[in-house]
Amino acid sequence: MEEEGKTPDDNALLNDKIIDMLDNADGQVAKITVEIEDQRKIAADASYPMEERLEAFEDIIDSEVGDTTMTRARNIEREAGFRQIFFKFEGGNPTGTQKDRIAFAQTMDALRRGYDTITMATCGNYGVAMALAASLTGLRCLIYIPDEFHAKRVVEMEKIGGEIIRVPGDYENAVVLSRERAEKDELYDANPGGANTPLQLRAYGEIAYEIYDDLRDAPAAIAVPVSNGTTLAGIYKGFLSLYRRGKTSRMPRIVAGSSYNKNPIVQAFLKNKATCEDLEPRKIHETKINEPLINWHSIDGDYALDAIRHTNGWAANATDKNLLLYSKTIREKEGLHVLPASTAGLLALLDQNQKHPLENDRYVVVLTGRKA
Repeated sequence: MEEEGKTPDDNALLNDKIIDMLDNADGQVAKITVEIEDQRKIAADASYPMEERLEAFEDIIDSEVGDTTMTRARNIEREAGFRQIFFKFEGGNPTGTQKDRIAFAQTMDALRRGYDTITMATCGNYGVAMALAASLTGLRCLIYIPDEFHAKRVVEMEKIGGEIIRVPGDYENAVVLSRERAEKDELYDANPGGANTPLQLRAYGEIAYEIYDDLRDAPAAIAVPVSNGTTLAGIYKGFLSLYRRGKTSRMPRIVAGSSYNKNPIVQAFLKNKATCEDLEPRKIHETKINEPLINWHSIDGDYALDAIRHTNGWAANATDKNLLLYSKTIREKEGLHVLPASTAGLLALLDQNQKHPLENDRYVVVLTGRKA
């Protein structure tokens, strides 16, 4: 099926490039597990006192998760006509995406509260992050995945120790079934949109604190790719805390980018809806490029929509063609190998600048990817 605005030649170009650029995120799991073997042995061994296990796992989090690099994208600055653009590269996390932040935070919470099993639904990156975090603490990890989803990250989840449970339907149905299992068997529910939402938002808020540490103030805007909206909402909460405590002189404008007409957050903003409304599931077509972005139901969408509006931010669509193009551009001009879907925030920023030139200031774009 051709995407909106594409010609057959465009689709052929995409197909030729997919093999080179779409292996999902990729971290350094094998290297990391060797480096923290002493702490892992303690964290995963139930014979140790809980205090020692928690301390060992906290050491792992402190040394391996977050504190990701932020680099100035000088070549793209010049090309797009910006004063300063910084890339906050979440590919430096253990499994290659920002999902490690919430996976490790929730695993710490599960361990502290005495759970022995974690469950959640995923279509890829989150499952690998949760499988890794659980394996380092000796917890069982049940990963619900839609029947139709197939990617190399599933194999990675299994190698790390995740137990894959295939279920019919889409991601949203997998979340429902995982939640039901958690309630029935008294397992730790690590799905978005539940009781752990404040914990997840705080974990993503660390991104804001790290940006502040580098810039010593808030940027004019921060652009983020969105699916469920949790990452964006967490970053907003982080900057709101900094601003209320007088650490920053301003709140950054929050910018969201996602797949063309396939995300409730972007659609609600563009159509000036009061809240996010579910899209028609049969009209949401997944591709190898847009899969991390699309949703007919954004679980934390209203949090994200409020963040955009409260900061006078904006949201925009991105086509597969442009997602792929800018992934290639970032690789060639800035030396970062990023997932095409993660460029959606950058595209939303550039789109706005073309329509209404932005002020001469500093901007931050959140990216995920395979490797630096």
